[in-house]
Amino acid sequence: MHAVNRLIPTRTRFLLSGSALALALMLGQPAALAQARELPDFTELVERVGPAVVNIRTAEKMKPAEGQGEMNEQMQEFFRRFGVPVPNPRRGAPRGGNNGEDEDAPTRRGVGSGFILSADGYVMTNAHVVQGADEVIVTMTDKREFKAKIIGADQRSDVAVVKVEASGLPVVKLGDSTKSKVGEWVMAIGSPFGLDNSVTAGIISAKQRDTGELLPLIQTDVAINPGNSGGPLVNMRGEVIGINSQIYSQSGGYMGISFAIPIADAIRVADELRAGGRVVRGFLGVLPDDITKEVAEAIGLGKPAGAVVRNVTAGSPAEKAGVEGGDVITKVDGKPVDKAADLRRLIAAVKPGAKATLTVFRRGAYKDLVVTIGEDERSKRQLGAAAGTDGEATPATAPSTALGLKVSELTDAQRKERKLSAGVKVDSATGAAARAGLREGDLILAVDNVEVASVKAFQAQIGKADKTKAINLLVRRDDVTSFVLLKPAR
Repeated sequence: MHAVNRLIPTRTRFLLSGSALALALMLGQPAALAQARELPDFTELVERVGPAVVNIRTAEKMKPAEGQGEMNEQMQEFFRRFGVPVPNPRRGAPRGGNNGEDEDAPTRRGVGSGFILSADGYVMTNAHVVQGADEVIVTMTDKREFKAKIIGADQRSDVAVVKVEASGLPVVKLGDSTKSKVGEWVMAIGSPFGLDNSVTAGIISAKQRDTGELLPLIQTDVAINPGNSGGPLVNMRGEVIGINSQIYSQSGGYMGISFAIPIADAIRVADELRAGGRVVRGFLGVLPDDITKEVAEAIGLGKPAGAVVRNVTAGSPAEKAGVEGGDVITKVDGKPVDKAADLRRLIAAVKPGAKATLTVFRRGAYKDLVVTIGEDERSKRQLGAAAGTDGEATPATAPSTALGLKVSELTDAQRKERKLSAGVKVDSATGAAARAGLREGDLILAVDNVEVASVKAFQAQIGKADKTKAINLLVRRDDVTSFVLLKPAR
């Protein structure tokens, strides 16, 4: 009897719990359905935006010297970006027809993405997608193919515009990337590994990431892979708010972090490219660096905000305005400068010939200096400037991605001031170059004991170098010249 009594309450509690559970499920069904309805549905967005997203194929005839070590170069570019030209397993076998060129010449082929800006055929993509391309083919979702002309490409922002001869094309709707918020849902459409109109989604992870050379980027967790480069990042209103441009990876594949160029910045670049084939940027003539907390406290600045001037170029606008090495630039026309990247962006945005007021902190006191901004020489040598009908162009800088180097020409004034007969300037150093100690502003005078008087000569000498051995560079930094052994990545 007692045993039965002990069993009853237990069973009763079980039955009540089951009834309560069933009742709760029934009562909660509308709420559950409502919650499901609130989850993002991308189907309508894909139908709306998808037709205006294109696949971009490129072909580039390789020079004989490029045959050696090509895979190393491609892999390094793969780590840094994606959608870049990759070697064709058939080593340049033609798609059909002989246009008078050597069909047996090795050809580097690439794949990327883009999106249509206007019904008459202007397409936006990444500069690194079309960089060096001899042929650009744009494929629509309806399988129509067009040969495209490179209108202009700006390497510093990684924005390019190409043009196809067509009309009545579907176009994307542009949004305001400045109003996008961390945590909001976004979608990417592109051609990862050549798979047209692939859709991935995620959220905005962060904004204003200083991972681009010039522009602050949008960080997302949207799955991005090689071939997505140049495709649109779309918000839930179906508006393009960015161009998918970079990934962070330790393996070469997607690792949950990707970056997009804000469309607000990209469209300004695109407008200049369409108007004149290049982007004109301001030039100050200083080598800026971030200031540490310890240094800021030691010099009486307080908080570590500003860009410390490490070097002033002779004859530059900065020198003429009285900027000195060791100055900390804290404002440009009243706009705060928190770090060196801010200074570069603010100066680049000033039109050459215009005056700007620099607020500098020097020896314990602030002072204002008025400077007449010059023109960045790299603006005159941008990829796509005055491009021919076949989209041929000359890059603003010479990328050597296997070495992690980007270099540019020295001006006659810079050569004269430094009393140099040869040399190229390092614009950026990553990977193997960074590990060797090279950095922006260094001057490379010789490669393997051969003077390099131009970017072209530098490229040629690097092409001749034995990629299995360390390359000997003669480098000048400030007034000090030394040898640097550069070991290409394997």
